Amino acid sequence: MIKEKKSLNIYEVKEILEDLKETEKSKEIKAFIKKFSKISPERAKKIKGEIEKLNIIKLKEVDIAKIIEILPENVIELNKISTEINLDANESNKILEAIKNTK
Repeated sequence: MIKEKKSLNIYEVKEILEDLKETEKSKEIKAFIKKFSKISPERAKKIKGEIEKLNIIKLKEVDIAKIIEILPENVIELNKISTEINLDANESNKILEAIKNTK
């Protein structure tokens, strides 16, 4: 039964898998996550927290999850993540700064 629908980034999925029983499927998912992971789960949490602190109403959980997974380095890359939201220059710069300054 589905209890809650929530957007998760790959680092949050990795943490959930750690708590579950080891199965063949979980091993496959872990291998996939390892292949595409760019940063540590701790840094992912910090970035998520910093972006959430910005209180940009336009950003939804799914957008934040995508930002964390892709780690855009400039406004062009950031704007490609979601075509449904229009971030102004100030909002875009704040998000990019949150990514750069969170180590």
